[in-house]
Amino acid sequence: MYKLRGHHLFCLLGYRGMGYSKEYVENMTRLHQTLRKNPKTWIKLTLGPDNLCEKYPNSGKYHCQDVHIYERDAAILEKLGLRIGQILSWKDIESLITLHVDPSDIQTLCKSCFWKSYGVCEEGIRDIHHGKGLREVK
Repeated sequence: MYKLRGHHLFCLLGYRGMGYSKEYVENMTRLHQTLRKNPKTWIKLTLGPDNLCEKYPNSGKYHCQDVHIYERDAAILEKLGLRIGQILSWKDIESLITLHVDPSDIQTLCKSCFWKSYGVCEEGIRDIHHGKGLREVK
């Protein structure tokens, strides 16, 4: 079972092998590919730092504890109708994304995210809507 915070549910949709450091990318790729290959993997929704934050580089201010990140987490969980502590499969999360999220929601839910400008998260949501699941990262 993986512990994930709210906004990382969307980050996984747009993940294309880029990240903050080599160690972060390796960790994110491993988790992403596990979910892609086995969407029945269990996820526990957590408040604050999660299994992805564990490998965020320590380079000054700890991004994972920023108030804006907590706000983004809460907004995304609310959009999906989820709550902290809930345990569900990645497949269930994809189903909720299909039901409740439009690609354009990224523009408001993730408006201050550095990665938003790449357009990959909207693309990831469209993939989920078309039943494609997570993209393979090479």
